Amino acid sequence: MVRILVVEDDTDINNMTAEFLRGKGCGVEQAFSGTEGRLLWQMKEFDLLLLDLMLPGLSGEELIRQIRENSRIPVIVLTAKNALEDKVEVLGGGADDYLTKPFELEELWVRIQVQLRHRGSMAGEKELIFKDWVIDQDARVLKAGGKAVELTAHELGIVELLMRHPKKVFTKQEIYEAVWQQDAFIEDKTINVHVSNIRAKLRAGGAQDYIQTVWGIGFKMTE
Repeated sequence: MVRILVVEDDTDINNMTAEFLRGKGCGVEQAFSGTEGRLLWQMKEFDLLLLDLMLPGLSGEELIRQIRENSRIPVIVLTAKNALEDKVEVLGGGADDYLTKPFELEELWVRIQVQLRHRGSMAGEKELIFKDWVIDQDARVLKAGGKAVELTAHELGIVELLMRHPKKVFTKQEIYEAVWQQDAFIEDKTINVHVSNIRAKLRAGGAQDYIQTVWGIGFKMTE
């Protein structure tokens, strides 16, 4: 599960953002001051930080400075400041991205995904993330909603292929060629059975199923 810390003193914006992100399958902690944000940061582990600048207790700029002393966690700044010099100063001070209020939640989600993909690339892609699904590339294990799902090598290969290209619709033949690494013709039921098994294992663990059937074509991830 992607863990996000939201530090924002505007209660409405904080709650709205947190509710939206939880709906996307993220684990969210909320702080309403810079001091509270620093405390949560010190106590828990997060994958990304959403941060206002004008905060009570400790400014957003100072919180970024302290975090950057020992961490490269992605930081997206949410602020009413929209002048070019403000953006340059914030990015130069250690933030990874900048979104001006008012903002669209879907745009925020896209920016979060970009930062998480970038973080994965910098870390050698040890984790592949889609919503609350995480594949540990070293251990070759899928965790959905924080729980491990026991998949066969071919089942994990299908999930990994779809997660790597979440917007692409894969035909069953494309899935077979990529996962089995063979180009021989197969019957549709081979892939159907494997996807059905994946879904059954997800249900058994109480996890969300993000694999979408595209009738007459194949499969893709649910956006």
